[in-house]
Amino acid sequence: MFRFTRIKVLWIKNTFTRWFVKKYQVNLAEAEVEKIEDFIHFNDFFTRALKPNLRPISDSKLISPVDGVVSQSGKIEDSQIFQAKGHQYSTNNLLADKSSTVFNNGKFATIYLSPRDYHRIHMPCDGILLEMKYIPGSLFSVNQKTVSNVERVFARNERLVCLFKTEFGQMAFILVGAIFVGSMQTIWEGQITPPYGKKITNYNYKDKDKVIKLSKGDELGRFNMGSTVIMLLPKDSIDINLIEGQELKMGQEII
Repeated sequence: MFRFTRIKVLWIKNTFTRWFVKKYQVNLAEAEVEKIEDFIHFNDFFTRALKPNLRPISDSKLISPVDGVVSQSGKIEDSQIFQAKGHQYSTNNLLADKSSTVFNNGKFATIYLSPRDYHRIHMPCDGILLEMKYIPGSLFSVNQKTVSNVERVFARNERLVCLFKTEFGQMAFILVGAIFVGSMQTIWEGQITPPYGKKITNYNYKDKDKVIKLSKGDELGRFNMGSTVIMLLPKDSIDINLIEGQELKMGQEII
């Protein structure tokens, strides 16, 4: 799928993109490039930029990092995150860190990006990047049907964990891969996958000569095909006021 989405043969690229736009009712009027023929390949269309100022950034302390739908949101019970009725998973499994207690009894938000959504990911608040961890895993779908039936799906799928220092304390921002999503990228490291690893890869930014600081609303990364983002905040930080099924636009207030 990675190779297919980068085919530049015009009739293949244009035919598939037209089908996709019609199938998922993509609103190309929002895109900086509106004509299908002007995209280099399908992934160029999929990771398209929006017209300037189309997503105003709220003055609130925390904003939605993506266009998407709230899968779940609320309080982390001890170390357990609610996935769906009858299903939970732990922060330790999600972060691949058995000893972490930073987010125990904290707050979380899980946001699903559908195929039609804008797939660039932005910072939900000001932050300084501390570390990043690539965690190999499965590529289950993350649509609502799968989330309701597959145990610990977010803690089993391939994912990228980014830890930031923020005014709320440490924030974990997780990009979760899914079916057809074998490629994620960040603005500071570029494309993380492929190539695909079989071991956890750690990136440390604490001792770098140049501090990686992102402001609220700055682009953080991209999904090359759709998936899910998860935010974790520590105990006694701000509340995240979201409800299951709520539609979000990048930049809107979520507290």
